Amino acid sequence: MKESGNKTTVALQGLHACSGCEIALIDAGQQFITFLEDFVIVHLPLLMDHKYFEVDAFKGQAHIQIPEAEIGLVSGGVANEEQEAILKKMRDSCQTLVALGTCATHGGIPALVNSWTWNESLATILSTCSTEQPASTPKDGLPRPLERVYALDEMVDIDMYVPGCPPRGEEIVQVIRALARGEDPVLPQKSVCDTCPALRKGKVATKAVKRFVENASFDPDQPLEEMRCLLEQGFMCMGPVTAAGCAGAKGPGCIVARVPCRGCFGPVKDGGNQMLDMINGLASMGVDWKSIEDRRLLLRFMGAHGLLRPASAVGDEIENE
Repeated sequence: MKESGNKTTVALQGLHACSGCEIALIDAGQQFITFLEDFVIVHLPLLMDHKYFEVDAFKGQAHIQIPEAEIGLVSGGVANEEQEAILKKMRDSCQTLVALGTCATHGGIPALVNSWTWNESLATILSTCSTEQPASTPKDGLPRPLERVYALDEMVDIDMYVPGCPPRGEEIVQVIRALARGEDPVLPQKSVCDTCPALRKGKVATKAVKRFVENASFDPDQPLEEMRCLLEQGFMCMGPVTAAGCAGAKGPGCIVARVPCRGCFGPVKDGGNQMLDMINGLASMGVDWKSIEDRRLLLRFMGAHGLLRPASAVGDEIENE
């Protein structure tokens, strides 16, 4: 134990992400208050002002400074050299390192940029005429970007994966408590469909995939159990190939709001590919998967690990075969 006495020390660090995972932990309410009675947070930039870098008085070099902790949680993927260095420091400083959230486990929404080269992305963002004046690419004083967005386990060894965009706050607390007891945390092993009470009839109403902006057919005054399965209605609901974890007392989060699952908890099984699994599922149901306008969105949350690549790179591979 550290100087914190008998309390377990915890460090949380966000990288290429939105801070939603840390906010989810704080939003756990009373569970978070109780959590603070048993644990000491030694590092959490979202809430605690902390100097990342200390300067070596003799060499004049800056070194990343992160306190040691028994449990470390990192949200977000890795998109530049500074984030890579911070992640490696977290790995060195923490006895157990947890990939927190789907950006950390699979790349998340930020990894959609892997569909293009960095030069293509920067040109679109900075040089294309829009409501702002076009500008050149800034270079001075900024971390050098990597060639793509990486999941954490592409850079360092990860001890535990907690997917979700974001994970439920109470689940994060339960994971940390289990690790502190020396136990393996138990995460949901089923799919979103397994936790969804929507009515299934075993056949689809259309052979083409409907656009997301179209309205589903349901009576807002009726319970979810009486709404026809959104996938059977023809909507691209990723429930069959997405890990459960978002479901509360009323059902999966998106489905409760009467919108299709977007796949934010990643694949059901380790090493799964949501795009391939979903296309196979649609084909078995007689749905024309070619009617999907942009099939890259089937990898909306898992574009790391080389699953999303620029079209030019894929073309080069085909030519070289």
